[in-house]
Amino acid sequence: MALDPAPLVLGDDVARLRRTARRHWAARRDLERRLHDGAALRVSALTLRLGLLRHLHPEGEHEFRVAVEGLQDELHLVLQELRDIAGRLYPPLLDEAGLGPALREAAGQCTAPVRIDAPDDRFGPDVEGAVYFAVLGCLPDGEAGPVEVVIRHEADDLVVLVSGVDPCQAVTVHDGVRLLGGTVTMGGPAEDVSTDAISITVRIPCA
Repeated sequence: MALDPAPLVLGDDVARLRRTARRHWAARRDLERRLHDGAALRVSALTLRLGLLRHLHPEGEHEFRVAVEGLQDELHLVLQELRDIAGRLYPPLLDEAGLGPALREAAGQCTAPVRIDAPDDRFGPDVEGAVYFAVLGCLPDGEAGPVEVVIRHEADDLVVLVSGVDPCQAVTVHDGVRLLGGTVTMGGPAEDVSTDAISITVRIPCA
């Protein structure tokens, strides 16, 4: 069963959609880099400078040292928030290493078991970004699961099969896939499974 499939587009329409997708993911990746290499590095440097200031001040000024330590703690929280925001825009590991490592890192943060089977191939920031966030939307919350993700090449397409998905999460998958001329299909639960979990197949042309 198709899940809100993208309309059929041909020729110039496909090229236009893909250009739009590339600009979208390039902008997200650029903003992530600016946060990581700009604001986050400046906050980190300021934290170190405060630490030096604390040690240079006479030991007897207890209140001053406590105040500096409080500022450092606040800056550490700001730094973590910047990194979290950057990761939600475009995870650094996805940019550096690709889908397999990035998805395995995300799966490791789930409380439910998640298995990732992905090749080492690279597919470009637009395809990798769309697939990463599509899969991320399928990962279980709480104690749901297990979930299995299989990514493979089929002819000129990148195919992503996610099984064990909560049906309520399925509607979040198609957003980035549509711009790439891809499709999302949904299958019912297996006959030998007692839960309502479904499977989702994402297919994106990569030629």
